[in-house]
Amino acid sequence: MPAEPSTINLTHHFLIAMPGLEDASFARSVVYLCEHSSRGALGLVINKPSDIKLKNLFEKVDLPLDRDDLAGAPVFHGGPVQTERGFVLHEAVIAGGEAKPDEPVYASTMTIPGGLEMTTSKDVLEALSTGAGPRKVLVSLGYSAWGEGQLESELAENSWLTVEADPQVIFDTPVEQRYDKALSLLGLQAWMLSPDAGHA
Repeated sequence: MPAEPSTINLTHHFLIAMPGLEDASFARSVVYLCEHSSRGALGLVINKPSDIKLKNLFEKVDLPLDRDDLAGAPVFHGGPVQTERGFVLHEAVIAGGEAKPDEPVYASTMTIPGGLEMTTSKDVLEALSTGAGPRKVLVSLGYSAWGEGQLESELAENSWLTVEADPQVIFDTPVEQRYDKALSLLGLQAWMLSPDAGHA
């Protein structure tokens, strides 16, 4: 019997859309994968800003935003699933005092191996509104999801390139440069990629 193919785990990796991927949600996108297991994958697109600014989002949930560095930042289209729901990708926040360092500070936080966290509870927005909370954040509406085996088959069809994520691309790189910057982690430039998906 053939051996089971070894399962790949792309948690804390970028998915970089190949030029042949024309799906409106994902064309020229860079997706940060928060979770990848045999059951499927969940991620956030980090380079598709919406026309909503964080200041507007905070106004919608009746919170002030006392962070000048964030007020004008865009809210991102994180993906086509649950587009009314907010997802906050941020650097890990360690609680002060007696809390164990491996216990998240917020009510609903996914700790991602690699040093980032993704929070869906409103308390992270409340912390940010007072000028506290994580320093580096990316807020998106909606997320991207793949069912069991779906991402693996898209990878087999050459729809995506993958590379270990670099938080600098998420938090410190201008939005319009994130696609090229993620490609550069692989030593590639966009002109090197053929728009024709498929196998040689």
